[in-house]
Amino acid sequence: MDIKDLNKPQLILLAVLLSFITSIATGITTVTLMQQAPASFTVPVNRVIQQTVEKIQQVEGKTITQTVVVKEEDLVVDAIAKNKSAVFSLTKEAQDPDGKDIEASVGRGFAVSTDGMIVADTMSVFSEGIYFAQNDSGKFKAKFVKADNAGFSFLKLGDPVNGTDKLILSVPASGDLDKMKIGQKVIVFGGGISSFIFEGNKDIKISVAKQDAGGLLLDLDGNALGIVLSGEAANFAPIKSIGDALVALKASAKAE
Repeated sequence: MDIKDLNKPQLILLAVLLSFITSIATGITTVTLMQQAPASFTVPVNRVIQQTVEKIQQVEGKTITQTVVVKEEDLVVDAIAKNKSAVFSLTKEAQDPDGKDIEASVGRGFAVSTDGMIVADTMSVFSEGIYFAQNDSGKFKAKFVKADNAGFSFLKLGDPVNGTDKLILSVPASGDLDKMKIGQKVIVFGGGISSFIFEGNKDIKISVAKQDAGGLLLDLDGNALGIVLSGEAANFAPIKSIGDALVALKASAKAE
């Protein structure tokens, strides 16, 4: 049959069919190209296509679907706010070249238990001394407890320096590095805030400034992945290793 012999309804159906076939072909081509494209191209594209959450509400017997766009920058803000009271700046009493008493920065640390145990970088916190830990709730004395072979140390928070501050802290929820996917963003919450793209290597190597040592490594949900270290052999320890060491430490203390 010649196309000239088609009536109006048949022409409309033909146009719809051709449009359908074209859309399928376009979709297949796009997926194929995305699969073959390098990560340097796909990661920015996926970040442009922002995460979408659908909320379903029941209103007078009707189902209403509301689409909410969640921006990546909002997730970062929420992750930091969620853990702000968990992160402490650490100092230690020392002497300057002139012999005067000063407080020297020894990086950052974060809470790992509700009773005031915090974890820090062993390169900065490696022995007993007079330590102080400060967050938004105040400045507190801290006692050195133990250094772990994995590169981190434990400190126990004590009395407030001014005698009146009341300790407020939060303990980060534990994340799972095994569930991280290539291309997801990882947040470094230390002296400053930075981020990088997870490339699939679980032995994470991070270039950090000294003031970020002991910082908290987070996923976009605000869950703790581990601690940032400044050692040359390894500059990251996973949260599971910290948790296991803390359990062993408390078991040892009970046995004594």
